[in-house]
Amino acid sequence: MTIELQICFDEAVSDDEFVWFDEETQGMGDFEHTTVMLDEVVEGVIATAAQGGLVVDATLGGGGHTEAILERRPDLRVIGFDRDPRAIEAASQRLARFGDRFRALQTAFSDGGEVLDELTREPLAGLCADLGVSSPQIDDPSRGMSFRHSGPLDMRMDTTSGETALELIGRLDADELADIIYRYGEERRSRRIARTIKRAFDEDELATTADLRRAIVRAVGPARIGGVDPATRTFQGLRIAVNREIEELERLLLWATQRVAPGASFAILSFHSLEDRLVKELFRQGDVWRALTKKPRTASDDEVALNPRARSAKLRVGRRLPLPESEGEE
Repeated sequence: MTIELQICFDEAVSDDEFVWFDEETQGMGDFEHTTVMLDEVVEGVIATAAQGGLVVDATLGGGGHTEAILERRPDLRVIGFDRDPRAIEAASQRLARFGDRFRALQTAFSDGGEVLDELTREPLAGLCADLGVSSPQIDDPSRGMSFRHSGPLDMRMDTTSGETALELIGRLDADELADIIYRYGEERRSRRIARTIKRAFDEDELATTADLRRAIVRAVGPARIGGVDPATRTFQGLRIAVNREIEELERLLLWATQRVAPGASFAILSFHSLEDRLVKELFRQGDVWRALTKKPRTASDDEVALNPRARSAKLRVGRRLPLPESEGEE
């Protein structure tokens, strides 16, 4: 079975989808993270989970969703994936009390299908994923995710491998850089911004997140009062490119279709329109998935008041339909 996933970039996007979540949050020293839409995600998974089944949390983070699944369904087991070693360590400590019902594995969620193939052929009784960047990653200046905390231009989820944002900027020419900023950040002023960033790089004036924001402001001017920071879309575009987030998501959606058991559910939180479009397209495949959320669910006003990061969260839940007979044959 082949699943085609396409991204369209011609839809209007509201500024709310690009707010950079840099509120003063906990997590600088310890991997602490406020779980977004906890009840909605967990209920979306466990409501259809078979007794005694195996659930995968594809984005373990601080372990909030996994903890709630294990608490509310003592019969279930959970495997959690995360490519951030700090998240793996923190979640393992937090969830140690569940013993062999929980296992944490350091891996990108895009590789989850291959990892599962090596561990078990058991169909998944549920799957969840939170595609947002965690508060500890944003708040740690050494990660270079935020323009509010000056730090090196890194932006990698896994700081042990891959190309940094600064290396990416250095490798690309101005047109290529503009394409990334436009495609992944949906920044309409990408050409002007890219030229200014490349000029700063060539003049050795680009080493930190503060330098990058300064170059962006030089290109497009400061933020309007009450408006979105002018660096928001560019930072998002670079972060997505550095971590290959769209390609990673496409791979997750493909293996999810292969591994989620018929009748089981996949709950996925996205935080910007590019991700949400892909998830929406997946659940539109009526012969494979049944969308349990016709429109994405959003966080309540009370949750947003307590955790502004939840404002842009969109939750979609789909239930895997039975496999055609030809697919079920060995």
